Amino acid sequence: MKHTFPLIAVIALALIAWIGSAIPGMQYLFGVAVPYAALLLFISGFCWRVLYWAKSPVPFRIPTTCGQGYSMPWVKRDKFEAPVSTGEVLGRMFMEIVFFRSLWRNTKASIKPGPELTYSATRWLWLFGILFHYSMLVILLRHFRLFVGSELFFVSALEYLDGFTLNPTPELSLYVTDALILVGLLALLARRFLIKTVNYISLANDYFPLFLLIGIALTGILMRYFLRSGMDIVAIKQLAVGLTTFHPVINPNIASVFYVHLFLVSCLLAYFPFSKLMHMGGVFLSPTRNLANDSRMRRHINPWNPDIRPHSYASYEDEFRADMIEQGIPVEKELPQG
Repeated sequence: MKHTFPLIAVIALALIAWIGSAIPGMQYLFGVAVPYAALLLFISGFCWRVLYWAKSPVPFRIPTTCGQGYSMPWVKRDKFEAPVSTGEVLGRMFMEIVFFRSLWRNTKASIKPGPELTYSATRWLWLFGILFHYSMLVILLRHFRLFVGSELFFVSALEYLDGFTLNPTPELSLYVTDALILVGLLALLARRFLIKTVNYISLANDYFPLFLLIGIALTGILMRYFLRSGMDIVAIKQLAVGLTTFHPVINPNIASVFYVHLFLVSCLLAYFPFSKLMHMGGVFLSPTRNLANDSRMRRHINPWNPDIRPHSYASYEDEFRADMIEQGIPVEKELPQG
């Protein structure tokens, strides 16, 4: 049931928006009130989580290393996998955030007849992760044209690079990322179903964001390619610009599927700071990634340790001599007579 309940929850959220937006007067709730509340919760929750992590003490240097560390000058070392300077750490973080370097190095252990323990690369996971994350980034950037009054140059360039014309309707472009994001999400979902070890450790909060993202992608594709004739793009852009300028205008011509799409996006924003999706902000604060591997080069003193006064054995025995003698523990000095 750990995957059934999240699916039912996403379907229920979509039905709530579909039915609710059809009720006269409820369009303001789903088109204005809910998005504002979700955005406020997203920003405040995101900042709270990041500040909470930033204040957490990191008393030890615990960078993850998987390459030759710094030793003798003539020994070739791996600067990305065992960085010892700030510049090398920044390079490692760049490779991790932009190219998912650690996911590229991910391996799978399996036991073959013999028995023989073998390791193999799982680069397909890196590929589908890249497809999903970069497709979502491009889609988010493309959506900027809905929130500004004029076209932005980089948005127009992205649309040109991302899309190609469908015949016989040259005015309708098919965006590659609309297909790639679904491929990436479905592959990541199939991984949790088909791989027994991953399925075993997966929880409901692993499936819910996947189903929610798939729902957002499907409703967006429906509006773009299948229900386009019934969509009032001008009214939608008027509402989006109004939300940005805090003067939202609800047009009765907006179809219910748009409110379903917007409501699912709002649910994702509200859920984001309290889920595993916060790895987007947490990766910058991970001590396994953002610390230099220089424990052997300089001494790190924990600043949170309290000052401890020296306590010699002689003073310890003076304090507990009577109890030690009573328990039969040898002492260097006997109790004074009388």
